[in-house]
Amino acid sequence: MIPRSTRQVLDGLKKKGFDVYLVGGCVRDLILRRTPKDFDVITSAELKQVLRIFSRCEIVGKRFPICHVHIDGTIIEVSSFSTSARKFGRDLSFDSERPIEFDDKDFVRWRNCLQRDFTVNSLMFDPFGKVIYDYIGGLEDIRKAKVRTTIPANRSFIEDCARILRAIRVAARLGFSFTRDTALNVKSLSTSIQRLDKGRILLEMNYMLAYGSGEASMRLLWKYGLLELILPFQAAYLVRSGFRRKDTTSNMLLSLISNMDKFLAPDRPCHTSLWIVILAFHKALSDQPRYPLAVAAFGLAVHNGGNMSEAINIARSITMPHDESFRELLENQNPDFSELKLEVQNIASSVKNALTDMTDEYHVSKAMAKYPRAPYTDLVFVSFGLYLKTCSIFECARKGRERGFVAKQGSKIDYDALTFGSLQELRHVFARIIFDTVYPLSLSNE
Repeated sequence: MIPRSTRQVLDGLKKKGFDVYLVGGCVRDLILRRTPKDFDVITSAELKQVLRIFSRCEIVGKRFPICHVHIDGTIIEVSSFSTSARKFGRDLSFDSERPIEFDDKDFVRWRNCLQRDFTVNSLMFDPFGKVIYDYIGGLEDIRKAKVRTTIPANRSFIEDCARILRAIRVAARLGFSFTRDTALNVKSLSTSIQRLDKGRILLEMNYMLAYGSGEASMRLLWKYGLLELILPFQAAYLVRSGFRRKDTTSNMLLSLISNMDKFLAPDRPCHTSLWIVILAFHKALSDQPRYPLAVAAFGLAVHNGGNMSEAINIARSITMPHDESFRELLENQNPDFSELKLEVQNIASSVKNALTDMTDEYHVSKAMAKYPRAPYTDLVFVSFGLYLKTCSIFECARKGRERGFVAKQGSKIDYDALTFGSLQELRHVFARIIFDTVYPLSLSNE
């Protein structure tokens, strides 16, 4: 299960006499028989020694340097025990004294594991000796399906508030629950994430929503009072819907994200603009419900690059029942071509307005006014460039047919293209998510 490129890095370091291990989330995922998002390597070699071993290698990062080893178009991250010790820089005297039975190698491994965020991420695997090193109960927490900080949660989250978002991400992806100490501090220290820079928040949100665990992430963000700080419009929708913090039912917002999740996985992510356009699309429908026929025609017009005649003709041929439980969908009518075309264009304009609201500080602060107990925030973490990229997905449904655009043929997804933001792939997947949500197959089979 270890990719060939990663194996080459492990073999190269081992042949030179260095200790080398897989570390972190990839070990956890291998134990759970899941596909790791990536493979992190740690070694006893200094970074300059790693640099000399591999021809295509570079040291990146000034404060906390690591090596990027380039093999077969893949980048393998390699860290050194020596630089990792400087990176974490934690006073271990608070946590634990060195166990007397440890030799020097045990001590180095133990110190590194203790300095990681969660016990399930603190495991080390020697791929040559086939040994898993677990010094702080990571295997037991995997068995119990628990997310626990490696040090007391209060101290861990104060030390680095980004760990709060990472805790949500890990729990959502694995389907784990928090230990009591971790849960209490995720909730009580939730507002501290406002100290993070916008780029970091976007990065963490992308890890949650673009890798196949979006619905679970949204539910946990809502449960622990984080959604209103990061996505206040979506939180406001849940409030209007009477959706409780521990609610297990669904709604159109969660259904859209769930249907997006079905296309994605840790090794098959999407471009950030896909989940942003889904949030904007849902906000537009929440603000002004639409006819299912018009929504279907909108999705088809997005898919084919604005060919309205084709989109409307295909939409009119749909005989499947729509999901009547969604308040965002009106009872179908049978408008003529001109009326339906105008409705599709209006949906596209509404999606753009919703996206503008979500990326405008004034409108975000107004949304936060609905939460009098929450601290004031006008957090906008979507850059202008990402806003424009997201608009390009659906603008064709408003402006008309794009010259030179060729709609995707067939259902197979090119995940490399989807990850890097191919307009053809983004439109294709977005349209399928819309269709799967409005016309779920479960209704057709009843």
